[in-house]
Order: sequence, then structure tokens, then C-alpha cells
Amino acid sequence: MNPDELDIRCPRLGSSVSFGYCRSCGDGTSPCFKIFDCWWERFDVVAYFKERLPEEEFMQLAGTRPKPKVLSLLEIIEQARRNTAGGGND
Repeated sequence: MNPDELDIRCPRLGSSVSFGYCRSCGDGTSPCFKIFDCWWERFDVVAYFKERLPEEEFMQLAGTRPKPKVLSLLEIIEQARRNTAGGGND
């Protein structure tokens, strides 16, 4: 079985994505922070990464958690304020 060929519905994107997409988070750099949460029912995703990543990288991935929603919203609001203030609205 090639896990890269498996598909699930992504709770973040709202559409179907392959494990390969989640494994590289679409940009080829690092796995999505929700990869364990989303894929554990389909196959042993923990074993998959333990076999392929150095222990330090695996521990970093396993410990990755998203920012709280409130913090993310505050950051978006602050960014919008900076864009509006520096936008040159005459």
C-alpha cells in the first residue's frame, strides 16, 4: 500500500486531499500539523513517520499544535489594521 495514494476530506481545506499533499503540506517542506489527527484511522501514520524521520524531527512534528483560534484571529485583525493604516487611503 502506498499511503500517498490515499485520500480523505481535509477539515482545514474542506475538500479531498491525498496523504502526499498532507505529508508535504502542499508546499513540499513539512507535514501538516494535523496529519496525525486526520490519518490515524486510515493507517499507522505514527509508524510511517517514525520510520522516515530522524527522532528529533519526529518529536517536533508530534509536538506541533496550532495556535489557539483567538490568537490567530487577533493576528489577522492586527495585520488588517496595519494594512489599512499603511494603505494610503486618501
